[in-house]
Amino acid sequence: MSSTSTAFQLHSSVTSFVSTTRKMLIGKDWVESVSGKSFPVYDPATGELLATVTEGDKEDINRAVKAAREAFDSGPWSKMTASERGRLIWRLADLLEKHTEEFAQLESLDNGKPLAVARAADVPLAVDLFRYMAGWATKIEGTTIPISVPYTPGAEYLAYTKREPVGVVGQIIPWNFPLLMAVWKLGPALATGCTVVLKPAEQTPLTALLLGELILEAGFPAGVVNIVPGYGETAGAALAAHPDVDKVAFTGSTEVGKLIVQAAAGNLKKVTLELGGKSPNIVLNDADVELAIQGAANAIFFNHGQCCAAGSRLYAHQNVYDKVVEGVATIADKIRVGAGLDPSTEMGPLVSEEQLRRVCGYIESGKGDGAKAVAGGERLGDKGYFVKPTILTDVKQNMKVVQEEIFGPVVTAMPFKDVEEIIPVANDTVYGLAAGIWTSDLSKAHKIASHLRAGTVWINCYNIFDAALPFGGYKQSGWGREMGRDALDLYTEVKSVCIRL
Repeated sequence: MSSTSTAFQLHSSVTSFVSTTRKMLIGKDWVESVSGKSFPVYDPATGELLATVTEGDKEDINRAVKAAREAFDSGPWSKMTASERGRLIWRLADLLEKHTEEFAQLESLDNGKPLAVARAADVPLAVDLFRYMAGWATKIEGTTIPISVPYTPGAEYLAYTKREPVGVVGQIIPWNFPLLMAVWKLGPALATGCTVVLKPAEQTPLTALLLGELILEAGFPAGVVNIVPGYGETAGAALAAHPDVDKVAFTGSTEVGKLIVQAAAGNLKKVTLELGGKSPNIVLNDADVELAIQGAANAIFFNHGQCCAAGSRLYAHQNVYDKVVEGVATIADKIRVGAGLDPSTEMGPLVSEEQLRRVCGYIESGKGDGAKAVAGGERLGDKGYFVKPTILTDVKQNMKVVQEEIFGPVVTAMPFKDVEEIIPVANDTVYGLAAGIWTSDLSKAHKIASHLRAGTVWINCYNIFDAALPFGGYKQSGWGREMGRDALDLYTEVKSVCIRL
């Protein structure tokens, strides 16, 4: 266990959890991998060993898919009513809420995020998502359709549709919100009656595995949820390509998303993707500047900037640009960066050494291209994976730091003259996940929002998420939506039934 965990009085169950090699969940049993391999999980605040986890591979994916297939085709799950499924999901939500502190501490240890954030956001949002989806279990309905068949005059027909679960679903989740992303995936799959093989990110598998214990405690039948930790190149690739998987849902980088699509082509399995972003955050000259400054800082520095929807391109009208940049820089300089379990921490470390190198590489690239760091601009300390909150000015639209997703606490800032100028600039990206608008003119806000090619547009706010609000992207930010009713549709097949009366 790392020194970070000993500096804070961890819950006894968390201490016990990380001190034992964690196994994978297949069927209803916690088992070792076929290969017997395991892999290390590191504390991002120190770079020291945090836990050891069983390493799943292709053969383990095969075992998990077989268990999920049996549960879907012939197990008690396939015979369970929608009401019973809903009650199980609600029970899981209750158990998760009961264990909020343990999950928050484990998430902070594993991911590095401040404990206060995990307590206030990650765990409560996960609980709410499960409850929202539990309510949907009994409301997945078809329709009756009046039809007219000209070549059978006088005949009468009854035609209707049914929505049925798509089947076995492979779900691959990222490391930036490990618990919440697992729940975003599991909730609609379980509500619709699918079975799941879940592969958590190798950097942050711990809360998904702890959630597996609650899934068993809640009483889900064997094989409904299987959890196989491992590396993307092995376990993830095997899951995406598996011929007995009916759908794969992935959250992560656009580069890996394209590989998922290729792997899924073998049996033309359904695919949903929640991918990268390079979201524009636009401050108009009539905005409440102080509100916009706070919002712009939150848009990029929340979760250390490791958010696919992060407002990483800040565009401010030339009349307020200097004030906005100065305000965000002042906030950046005051942010307390430290270990997630430190009560004074406002921003934790990046998730891994690899991510540290990536973010620092982008900062140096920006400087090399002529950008100026008016805040941050470098690594913090030499232990752990900390980067100072960074604002880059003097940037140009074609720079690498403006066009590519950095996935860290780094924002580029540029001035603009008028609304007509900024809309094409804001849309000048291969991504289309989110955008922000700050203005006191709501008519203007709605007009701009209608022209932005983004799946979510926040007006005078940022990073507002709700279980009922669909989330996903245009362009290379993905296919499909998470949360809301739209997510449920992606876990079902529509069957048309027609009978001659």
